[in-house]
Amino acid sequence: MNKALRRVSVFAALMVLALLVNVTVNYAWRSAGLLSDPGNRRVVDAQFDAPRGSILVGTTAVAETVPVEGGRFSVQRNYSDGPLYAPVTGHYSYIYGRTGLEQTYNDELSGTGDSQLFRRILGELSGTPAQGATIQTTLDPNAQQAASNALGGRTGAVIAMDYTTGAILTWASTPGYDPNELSSTDLESTQAAWDRLNSDEGRPLEDRATQEIYPPGSTFKLIVASAALEDGMGADSTVESPTTLPLDNSTTTLPNSTNCGGDTTTIDHALQVSCNTAFANLGMSLGQDKVRAQAEKFGFNASFGGDVNSATSVFPSDLDNAQLAMSSIGQYDVSATPLQMASVAATLANGGQVMQPYAVSQVRDANLNVISETGPTTVRRAVSEQTASSMQQMMIHVVQSGTATSTQIGGQTIGGKTGTAENMPGASAYSWFAGFDQETHVALAVFLADPNQSGTATGNATVAARTVFEALAS
Repeated sequence: MNKALRRVSVFAALMVLALLVNVTVNYAWRSAGLLSDPGNRRVVDAQFDAPRGSILVGTTAVAETVPVEGGRFSVQRNYSDGPLYAPVTGHYSYIYGRTGLEQTYNDELSGTGDSQLFRRILGELSGTPAQGATIQTTLDPNAQQAASNALGGRTGAVIAMDYTTGAILTWASTPGYDPNELSSTDLESTQAAWDRLNSDEGRPLEDRATQEIYPPGSTFKLIVASAALEDGMGADSTVESPTTLPLDNSTTTLPNSTNCGGDTTTIDHALQVSCNTAFANLGMSLGQDKVRAQAEKFGFNASFGGDVNSATSVFPSDLDNAQLAMSSIGQYDVSATPLQMASVAATLANGGQVMQPYAVSQVRDANLNVISETGPTTVRRAVSEQTASSMQQMMIHVVQSGTATSTQIGGQTIGGKTGTAENMPGASAYSWFAGFDQETHVALAVFLADPNQSGTATGNATVAARTVFEALAS
């Protein structure tokens, strides 16, 4: 009998041990996933009806929790200037979850982050709900408004950053939407808004600044020129620039949209006038491996890390000569986010160092104590200081006497590169500008899907770029 009891006791002890191990494993390794699982309705209910932290631009809360009376919930998320900051804040919806910083910093905003554990324990002991942390963004409100005005309702994006740190100053995408429509506690109206926004041909829910990729057109020539200089050529090195260039194994010829100044031209002049045949020849002479390697040093074929979480810009592989020629002018299967092209301009302005873009400078608790802080992070060196210096001068020449003269601002040293990229057949070509302002340490990219689209703004991407540069210089 004693033997049987011992067996039962051992079995019971093993079962208790297994239970304890399971509980420990679930708490230590699965709790974070379970808490963030949108299908966990108990967590969603608790978080949606809790005092969530604010998202600040300057000292203004552009996203905050406000009380509501009646109904199922006691609070809801409110977005001041909702459409203006929607690409950054994203939305926080009971039905459709979170996007943008609302998703990236959900643990901190909801007060469930590891760094807030002690405060949660105190709250539970005192019977008070956990207070979410405050997120301080790096955005400049005047420049954000200027970017939105410059886009004027047209389909496009503007993103600007401090090129010495990577701090994002402007993050605009149009057409946009009002996150308040999706954060409402009136769930029927939320569903109606979601259906309307998703059926809108303008795709207002899409963030074109960081989440969409497009052919960058002639702004990609900055990368090809950088590759040439890294390969031992100089700004005054010459390259063949015929009026048209027959493409290998094709009946197609590549034309120039401008007068390149003769059958040969310097790299500097080719960049100024955006000579297609010169850069196609330059890319083919370098070879696809060198062009691709240079593109990847700037960030292509990899996502930006940090709190931006961008789409991946692409430079294709296994190219024949015709495909390489078109890729060298930012066509064929080359595609980039506006953030990527802003980073290219920022890297060249910053002496060749790629900085990690970031949109949040601080996370602070309810007592304004700093929980975490983001500072400048160097990712890698894309080009030498000498190459960067030469590229800066060539980009300044583009603004002084090339295709981007409308970007000039008195007293400011602006450098940049324009771009026009083919869109779908029969559609307007995309318009781009990527450049920098040496006085304010700002680099930016402007993308317009249709520069002639009706709206309050007129002109191409250079006009919008000048507007944002002026706002950041004031």
